[in-house]
Amino acid sequence: MIQKHPCRRTVLAAQAALGLVLVTGVSGVLVPARARGLAPTPSMRGGSNNYLPGAPIVERIGGGGFWMTGTVRRAGDGAPLRGVRIQIWAHTTEGHERDPQSHGATLTDANGAFRLEMPQIVPAFGQPHGHLAYDSGEFETVFLRPVMRSARETTLSADFVLQPV
Repeated sequence: MIQKHPCRRTVLAAQAALGLVLVTGVSGVLVPARARGLAPTPSMRGGSNNYLPGAPIVERIGGGGFWMTGTVRRAGDGAPLRGVRIQIWAHTTEGHERDPQSHGATLTDANGAFRLEMPQIVPAFGQPHGHLAYDSGEFETVFLRPVMRSARETTLSADFVLQPV
């Protein structure tokens, strides 16, 4: 007998339908969702590699051409955090990730969003990736190391959910 395995799309659709039944209940009446709180972002392995404390806040790192973006929210209620300093560094067309000129920091806006232009990220140890850190002390330190799908991409986004100290 040949057994047919459902494709990913079928499984996801079934899970979504089950979720709708669980949210609406058997009666079909929509009930309000209950917030369970937003969990803090854990540090990633390798995220702190070549970290240099105290990188200056800059308008741009090097000549630019690549955008590092993301958001910063508070754990629990998910409120956007304004004025949070995020440090960014990477191996780029203009320098290695250990070079001071490859590091810079930016601040989040009123919506908790940040954006910093930098040179194109290139693979280091076979992977194109960036490094980001929150390290200012009001919240627990978090180091991220997101990997790009391709070295041809011109943006990389990483989101932080910070836990108060």
